[in-house]
Amino acid sequence: MHSVLQFSGVLHVAGGEIAIAPALALLDALAEEGSVQGAARGVGISYRSAWGRIAALEKTLGRAVTVKTKGHGSVLTAFGAEFAVALRVTAERCQALLDAEAPVLDARLAALLPTPAPLLRFAVSNDALLMQALAGHAVAILGSTDAVARLAAGAVEVAGFHFGSHQAEPGSVFAALFEDLTLHIRPAFRREQGLMVAPGNPLGIRSVADLPPRRARFVNRQAGAGTRIWFDRLCAQAGIRPKTILGYETEEFTHQAVAALIASGAADTGMGTRAAAERFGLSFLPLGEETYFLAQRRAEDPSRLEAILEDLARRAGETCGYAPP
Repeated sequence: MHSVLQFSGVLHVAGGEIAIAPALALLDALAEEGSVQGAARGVGISYRSAWGRIAALEKTLGRAVTVKTKGHGSVLTAFGAEFAVALRVTAERCQALLDAEAPVLDARLAALLPTPAPLLRFAVSNDALLMQALAGHAVAILGSTDAVARLAAGAVEVAGFHFGSHQAEPGSVFAALFEDLTLHIRPAFRREQGLMVAPGNPLGIRSVADLPPRRARFVNRQAGAGTRIWFDRLCAQAGIRPKTILGYETEEFTHQAVAALIASGAADTGMGTRAAAERFGLSFLPLGEETYFLAQRRAEDPSRLEAILEDLARRAGETCGYAPP
């Protein structure tokens, strides 16, 4: 057993609370990149979320931590830079104490717990149903293409992916997967995807072709995500140039995050699962059904994945917007 204790302290100030690790990561990224957009990429959040975190931090502190420079992006204020240094010193000292305690915790747990079977490592495209079935395993949530790349690199035992059609396009990374005789690819479940819109569909959106003329504020998924690949294919089929879609460059990393922005009124539409739309009380315009796959190397013990696939099939049969494979 090897315990990893991660510092996740909260700073209490007169204006409220500040989670130290996320705040420090954003400030460091801003100092390195020199722009909020670059900082957002560096910490893996959207541009809008980054500005929201900065605004919340400044409100709590009562002081500006960033300043826009004309033609040069945004930089830390003198206060922001010193605040980042103070957070870093505290975080490093606390982490050193936690690192020293980890072996002590290992020894105590070893005397209490039986030796567990090694966890399967997963790299998967985001799906709420899948996350429930993978509780207790090591899971990295990525886009479909990145998940496949992790499997190819040997960094994980299983990759989860989808591509929004019944058959992978010839020459694509997904087509190559099905041709790889070293892999065992299993359908895990089917799910419905479509356009999520505000309740009642106030803009009268019926298809992807309606987005540009109605000036609908769109929320996209990150490059490499299976849903993004599907949406781009729909745009190409409809003869729509992505740049004509308002908000096409706005990216979120999960179906739930897209749905939350629409529910909050910050966006009008985005592509996602029926389950995500229902969870946030949104209207849903179906675009089609897809199969979600799990890929595992044939050299691995297939029985370890079998129980997960059976659990997924059961969950899919009980959940709106899903079906067994």
